[in-house]
Amino acid sequence: MDTLKDVPEFFETQLDESLVARTESLASFRELGPPDLCHITKANAKPGVKEVGSYHYVSGVDASSSATLAAYLNSLTYALEETHAWFTKSSAWRIRSGVYCCFNAFSRVDVRVEVKIPGGVESYVMDLRGEKHEATPDIWQETYISALLRSILYSDDVNYRLAGFRKLDPIPNIEAEAHFLEAAEQLFFKGWQLGSDPEIQVATVVSNHLTAGIMKYFNPEVASLLAQAYIGMDEEIKSVNILYGALKQNSMSYALLHVQADFLLSKGRTDYALKLAKQAVNCAPSEFVTWAKLTEVYIEIGDYESALLTLNSCPMFTYNERDMHRMPSPAKTHLPIKQDIVNAGLLEEDNGRDNEADVALLRLPAPSLRGTFAKAYSLLTKLVAKIGWDELLKCRSSVFVMEEEYRMQKAAEEERKSQKIVNTSPPQEKEIKSEEAANAKTNGVNDLSQSVQTISISDDLDGDGSENTKEKGSENADEKAVSNHEVTNGRDENDNDEKKNSNLKIADGRSLNSENMEEVDLDDNPNKSKTTSVIEFKGPELEKPLQAANEDKSDNQSTHNDDQSKDTSKKDYSFSFNNKRLCERWLDNLFMVLYEDLRVYTVWRSEVSHYKAHHMSYRKTGTEWEILGDLAARLHHKDDAKEAYQRCLEHKFSAKAWLRLLEFYADEGDVQRALQAVVKLTVYYERWYHEIIYPTAIAYNINKLIRSEGLSKVQNTLKPMNLSPPVNKLVSRHLDFAKTFKIHGSDF
Repeated sequence: MDTLKDVPEFFETQLDESLVARTESLASFRELGPPDLCHITKANAKPGVKEVGSYHYVSGVDASSSATLAAYLNSLTYALEETHAWFTKSSAWRIRSGVYCCFNAFSRVDVRVEVKIPGGVESYVMDLRGEKHEATPDIWQETYISALLRSILYSDDVNYRLAGFRKLDPIPNIEAEAHFLEAAEQLFFKGWQLGSDPEIQVATVVSNHLTAGIMKYFNPEVASLLAQAYIGMDEEIKSVNILYGALKQNSMSYALLHVQADFLLSKGRTDYALKLAKQAVNCAPSEFVTWAKLTEVYIEIGDYESALLTLNSCPMFTYNERDMHRMPSPAKTHLPIKQDIVNAGLLEEDNGRDNEADVALLRLPAPSLRGTFAKAYSLLTKLVAKIGWDELLKCRSSVFVMEEEYRMQKAAEEERKSQKIVNTSPPQEKEIKSEEAANAKTNGVNDLSQSVQTISISDDLDGDGSENTKEKGSENADEKAVSNHEVTNGRDENDNDEKKNSNLKIADGRSLNSENMEEVDLDDNPNKSKTTSVIEFKGPELEKPLQAANEDKSDNQSTHNDDQSKDTSKKDYSFSFNNKRLCERWLDNLFMVLYEDLRVYTVWRSEVSHYKAHHMSYRKTGTEWEILGDLAARLHHKDDAKEAYQRCLEHKFSAKAWLRLLEFYADEGDVQRALQAVVKLTVYYERWYHEIIYPTAIAYNINKLIRSEGLSKVQNTLKPMNLSPPVNKLVSRHLDFAKTFKIHGSDF
């Protein structure tokens, strides 16, 4: 047979087309680069049979020299499946040659090793123009670190998943770890060339992918050492002295200031931590992380209005997707399952019915957030978890200009201008009109106050805007001027929806595009003829994030009295914008995203309580329970998330649900249930060729249990589970890793 045993393969339509596609894509890589590509060419012993080319993706292979890469290619020759015949085992196919491609993220070149069987080994460097160069020792060292960082940083990255991606263990022993540290030390000051996380705008020596990889690999161990250092005050004082000395040498390092601020927060000295966070913002005002840290400090000390203002000031960056190159469609795909995994009987097939879900749940916008927007949303959810939705709206209306306030201010100004026009002579009237037209084209919303910066306001925050636009013809003219200056007007769309008598629908797009968010009308005015549904759920409604401060109307007021009060408020309105700021468009949209999450969560919990009170069974599909679990986790409701994930697993197998439950069980010290999750996840990942042990989420949580409960207890809990020998061997690899690398707790 022409397939490899236990190794994924994609067969080419034309020979070497995958290598050509990779070469053409080299110039498009901006981050750490794509996964390693292994291409092999197979020849048949029979004459006249065409050669076959196939390839697969791989990570974790030692890329320190051409010999190690050639060894991996040579190991594939023993993986060819044999054809069974009478009294013999033979294969008509053999591997004639192979090419291993590994991207060097430092020099932005592709290092390739070509092996001919039988024959020799040739290594060369392919640059962005497709020209070949000699591979130097420095190039090999950079390639080794690049391959390791991809393997470590993307070991469990949901945005870096590919079909047929084989993940091997990058650091299998102590010697490999020492080699990694030695190479990382030599390239440490070149780490900025690799780029950084999406939250970092400018990569530095201490904020880049190299330091992120080192911290991800050693972070649990460092945390354990810090905990021990806090017990011995002498070590803690030494660490503070080191921080002090480093800040004296580089007082503008925001990374050092953040470490010191975190230390002071842990000691309860929030006043000093706040000063340091502010200093970090002054040192790097264009970085998102400095503003985010200041927001966290404000939340910690309870200054929620300042936290909102600081969050509004965060610079937002475009999220860069992981480096991938498009391959031509394969002629055939081979994704074999290991026989030991099949015999274990632990693979679960999904029921098609349980993969279905309500469209409204599938279209929740929050899961699609990436980069700085996802981080900002997490800060917003932390804020609402601290003070609640109603209090958050009060803080928001007290620091930001609401759309209703803006409209009233403009209406009052329009009345004053029209009064002046009536009292002036015809020549003067023409001059005033020409001045107003010029100001409308140039000044825009800046004429409200010179001290207020011009930031777009979303009309979605205004629940009564459609009624205000009908007050006077002068307001209609004024609104046209406002719309020309990026003040979004979504009322025409809402009027069209009223004519069609359509229910509320969530926008199809899931980005932070304002046009998508404008499709969500959050007006709960009982006087409006339009009826809204809450994502097909029935339950209590949250207060909408759309009304201005002190402008609430009681439900028992008539429409006539309501209009009359609005006319009075316009005449007597004297609000000053000098004490408020305009809300950024992206933050305005995040409030809408948060409202959607809170609305669905509130209705879900109300339905659960209602069904329990009437002793009825509350049914959802497996996918719906998984989405609800993610929703509760985003909103920091741990118990509800845990319940939803458990209900999900009653209907279907979900690696995400098992992984989240593993985190919960490890935090609670529930060894029995944690190991059950480990068994399920280990078999699942092994089926999809993830042979990597560390660093993975499974290893992190097992090591957490070992530190708290001890290795002996974990081993003794695993034995009574009576696992089959192949599965027991897979799970035991994690315990052997803890013993080999002497994880804290492995000695008891």
